[in-house]
Amino acid sequence: MLLIAFYIAVAAEAMTAALAAGRRSMDWFGVCLIACVTALGGGTIRDILLDHYPLVWVANPYILLMVCAAALLTIPLARLVDRLRWPFLLLDALGLVVFTVIGCNIGIEAGVHPIIVIVAGMVTGTAGGILRDVLCNDVPLIFQGELYASVSMVAGIVYFLGLSGGVQQDLMALIAIVLGFTLRVLAIAFKWEMPKFVYDRDMRK
Repeated sequence: MLLIAFYIAVAAEAMTAALAAGRRSMDWFGVCLIACVTALGGGTIRDILLDHYPLVWVANPYILLMVCAAALLTIPLARLVDRLRWPFLLLDALGLVVFTVIGCNIGIEAGVHPIIVIVAGMVTGTAGGILRDVLCNDVPLIFQGELYASVSMVAGIVYFLGLSGGVQQDLMALIAIVLGFTLRVLAIAFKWEMPKFVYDRDMRK
């Protein structure tokens, strides 16, 4: 189940990243690079931090081909893809929590502290999007009040606690994914946001 959801999420992330690159008028190489960074960047950073080798796309180079194919397919279908906002938001929400669970699993396998297990999940789920926004010269979405990293953290905590409590792994993965997905969709639908810190040194009391 996780493997199928992983490939779906990777393809969806690649296509949304291609749109972001297109909005910056990047060439086809740039489109493919942004797609790869977005879809695979979180897992790559996680594996480097945890000394977990080989990297996913090094062990399976065909993932790179799939990501580039999804990105290039987006070019002629850009207008259609851009109109399918909600389906891609839903796929992105699914990808967030699926990547989070996978990242937590890697952390658990590495035998790291529970806090680092949660961080590994969050990095896997969110770092690719941060890299995409930075490379596209945008303020990362998760720093603009979106309940994104917080959803990843909640899903990771629930998943880890469930496993620690003896819940079967596949069942716990399903519970964490459903919970995180639901929370993310509700946040989008009702525009729930994190409190923002606004500081203006010229403000007068």
